[in-house]
Amino acid sequence: MDTPTTILIVDDDRDIRTLLADYLESNGYRTLVAADGTGMWKALDEARPELIVLDLNMPGDDGLTLCRKLRATSTLPVIMLTARNEPLDRILGLEMGADDYLPKPFEPRELLARIRSVLRRSHAMPSNTPSDNAQRMCFAGWTLDLTARHLINPDGLVIMLSGAEFRLLRVFLEHPNRVLNRDQLLNLTQGRDADPFDRSIDIQISRLRQKLGEDARLPQIIKTVRNGGYVLAGQVTVEPSA
Repeated sequence: MDTPTTILIVDDDRDIRTLLADYLESNGYRTLVAADGTGMWKALDEARPELIVLDLNMPGDDGLTLCRKLRATSTLPVIMLTARNEPLDRILGLEMGADDYLPKPFEPRELLARIRSVLRRSHAMPSNTPSDNAQRMCFAGWTLDLTARHLINPDGLVIMLSGAEFRLLRVFLEHPNRVLNRDQLLNLTQGRDADPFDRSIDIQISRLRQKLGEDARLPQIIKTVRNGGYVLAGQVTVEPSA
């Protein structure tokens, strides 16, 4: 029998914690709960959840701060819950490294669908991978480690990536010198189409450029194509596992 996937729910509202835990457990998941950042770090020390549902507004360290601290050392998927459907909340959440966001109030089945989607993306191997035993993809002096899911800069320093950033960069590396628009990038990384106000891809590309040390006004690796989309310029080489 398969071991159930563990979800960590971090929310200072006890009723919401209980409601979500009961609903997810009724759908085959194992849940852990925490009321704040202290509880979250304790749960992460004691267990290995496969995804965190993280509330934005909490006493002490809020969800944005916790997500940013988590992203310094981990690519664990995070779904951010926001109290308001504010574009700024979404943007900040994605900038801090969240994989998805869901404004309150929401139906538990909508969160379940988001959890399944994020877990599917985090576990999935893209179908157009250059080689089944590929371990590293090298470009412009940088290396994407496909096993550890992080970047290595030209000086050999490790740069952590969120799950969303890793998937996006991998898609670019699998389609070098090809212009990809937002719809294509969202489909390839998240399995959904863009709506006219969805800027999540732009935010993730901005974060990737920062991590690649790019000049935002004149990027050389991930370039903007006017009225077209984005393109990763240059040669990509694939290193197989030993």
